[in-house]
Amino acid sequence: MVDFEIRGKFKVRNNWQSFTKVIESQNEKNAVEKAYSLLGSKQGVKRNLVRIEEVKALG
Repeated sequence: MVDFEIRGKFKVRNNWQSFTKVIESQNEKNAVEKAYSLLGSKQGVKRNLVRIEEVKALG
């Protein structure tokens, strides 16, 4: 398992809020899906309001 740092923005009302998440995953695709899932469950943001700007492997 590798740690991935995911950076991006999500829309809150009329503003875009930046975020950074570190997610442990087997590959980049699964890490991005997990980021969408976490933002959706914790922030109540739909996927079309999330913009992922960078995915970087840390390990």
